[in-house]
Amino acid sequence: MKLYAIAAFLLIGSFANAQDKMPYKLFDKKGKATSYKKLVNTGAEAEVVFFGEHHDNSVIHWLELELTKDLAEKKTLILGAEMIEADNQKQLDQYLKGEISQKVFDSTARLWKNHPTDYKPLVDFAKEKHFEFIATNVPRRYASKVYKGGFEALEGLSAEEKTWIAPLPIAYDATLPGYVKMLEMSGGHGGDNLPKAQAVKDATMGYFIAKNLKPNTVFVHYNGSYHSDNFEGINWYLKRAKPGVKIITIAAVSQKDIDKLEKEYLNLADFILVVDEDVTRTY
Repeated sequence: MKLYAIAAFLLIGSFANAQDKMPYKLFDKKGKATSYKKLVNTGAEAEVVFFGEHHDNSVIHWLELELTKDLAEKKTLILGAEMIEADNQKQLDQYLKGEISQKVFDSTARLWKNHPTDYKPLVDFAKEKHFEFIATNVPRRYASKVYKGGFEALEGLSAEEKTWIAPLPIAYDATLPGYVKMLEMSGGHGGDNLPKAQAVKDATMGYFIAKNLKPNTVFVHYNGSYHSDNFEGINWYLKRAKPGVKIITIAAVSQKDIDKLEKEYLNLADFILVVDEDVTRTY
């Protein structure tokens, strides 16, 4: 009877595991499964946390907010995002201080179409906790200038406009694997200026993060995963500005099977968030 009881217990346990649907799992850079608790504790010890996201993934946006809330239980935070451009910092600050309404903020800042569902909760959390929120990205029109005319196109900007980008001249390493891959994937379309347009975004985000770092504070930055994958992109520029800064990176990937990290994603980040490929998209 004892053998039958043990067998039944194992069978039921196996069935329960098969029915336990999880939308995501976390792995370290070596592909070893890790925990959300480890992510929170490690993030709280960093100076900067890069949360590399997929812009349209509902689970990733949910986890961004949850991680931000849990980090806030341990440290004072500064938040920042690719999704708000540097020349809209004034409007962002006004919203955070309650000086303008959401409607006015929506109409005066160039917010992404999924801001109400995906980024407003983060901004509102900062407002509630009286945290700073930094608009880190280069105004898109200047990235467009670089795409069309290279870094040289930025020289003609006014003194005020230059306060919204990383200081000129923009440092650039065309051999960084992320920029090389971008050229390869584009089939040469856009030429050398295509990765340069990406670089001016990375440089500007790195610049505004470095400018706003404070002691005993964690700067949590939300950006497309490709801006911080492989410890490149924004990482490269931030480390040039602040050598020795303690950074933790999170990269997001989608897989059919979330139980094992695919080899191509090894060493992508300190923590790799694997999301079920069937997760609902927000747009």
